[in-house]
Amino acid sequence: MASKKQKPQEDTVVEKAAKAIGSAAGKVAAMAGVTAEKPQTPPKPKIAKLQKKNKSRLPRRQKKAQQKKAAQSSQGGGSAS
Repeated sequence: MASKKQKPQEDTVVEKAAKAIGSAAGKVAAMAGVTAEKPQTPPKPKIAKLQKKNKSRLPRRQKKAQQKKAAQSSQGGGSAS
């Protein structure tokens, strides 16, 4: 059998007009410097190098006072007046 080459279907008037408008719009956009925007990627979570410690940072006198108060309350040595 002889193979017949198929002719590409001719574009209709509407398709030709759409192609012409699309190419013209693309040329105008290229001259204006408009480019397609890249899709936004979600920000990556920042990995901390050192974990923060959950310690209270108090001056020495306040720290000692808290320790004394905690020791008295745990021993039940509060004033009984």
